[in-house]
Amino acid sequence: MGSRDGSGDSTGGQGYAADIDSIREAQARIAPYVHRTPVLSSTSIDAVAGKQLFFKCECFQKAGAFKIRGASNSIFALDDEQASKGVVTHSSGNHAAAVALAAKLRGIPAHIVIPKNAPACKIDNVRRYGGKVIWSDVSIESRESVCKRVQEETGAVLIHPFNNKYTIREMKELEHKLAGALIHKRNQNEMKGYVAPKT
Repeated sequence: MGSRDGSGDSTGGQGYAADIDSIREAQARIAPYVHRTPVLSSTSIDAVAGKQLFFKCECFQKAGAFKIRGASNSIFALDDEQASKGVVTHSSGNHAAAVALAAKLRGIPAHIVIPKNAPACKIDNVRRYGGKVIWSDVSIESRESVCKRVQEETGAVLIHPFNNKYTIREMKELEHKLAGALIHKRNQNEMKGYVAPKT
């Protein structure tokens, strides 16, 4: 089910961006499109830290980062009418590539607004996944302005890099999955906490 306004924005008075039901929906929605990455540990790092640490290895994820999770959840949550017009985002990094790949998996256009100072490897990733690169200046104001223009010209749905309820839900799904894996590895009472990637 797509967002009512077509933006996927986490605002709009629809309650919390993520609850347990929406997290489970996100998990089911993206399952065919992402890798189930391992949780690994290192005795050498444990010795340095003086604690037992576990790592959710999203470096093995499709597109090389956890961002494909939120991008896939956002894009596959769109209804067919919304998706037919494609998606647009602004990013200089992993989110750009993730949106391009998720759009390719759904078979829709992806317009990726990228600042002129973005690393060449990030630009190459977007193009490899079929995203259309559109240049902006470096400032966030320029990125957002170009994004808005692309939306107006194409009708594409904005997949915001972070202020998007579907992205937030998928990050919570990742945290939930990591916590579950740790509970299996250790006694629940011994687990003090975990560190997850920042969106």
